Amino acid sequence: MAKEIRNKSNKTSFRKSFTSPFLIYWDRTNYLIFFAGLFLLVVGFYVMSLGAWDSTESLFVSPIILFIAYLVVFPLAIFFHSKKVKTEEETKTAVNQN
Repeated sequence: MAKEIRNKSNKTSFRKSFTSPFLIYWDRTNYLIFFAGLFLLVVGFYVMSLGAWDSTESLFVSPIILFIAYLVVFPLAIFFHSKKVKTEEETKTAVNQN
């Protein structure tokens, strides 16, 4: 009985054609905001580790920093989309296509 030969090019062509959605939607500003959020997380947990468990830093300052990082900065990094100004060439090509 003959063995069936599988075409391996289907897998490689799929990998080449597949692009990550982050490359389409995320710009440099999104990554900068995201890394700023990571920095705030590190700072927040570091401040939480300072002093005793009932210190002002651990109970008030650190939760505020972590709150800002989790509920403000990370969603901002995900949902931020810069408005690009159309150049004259883009406008002409859009008009010509219609």
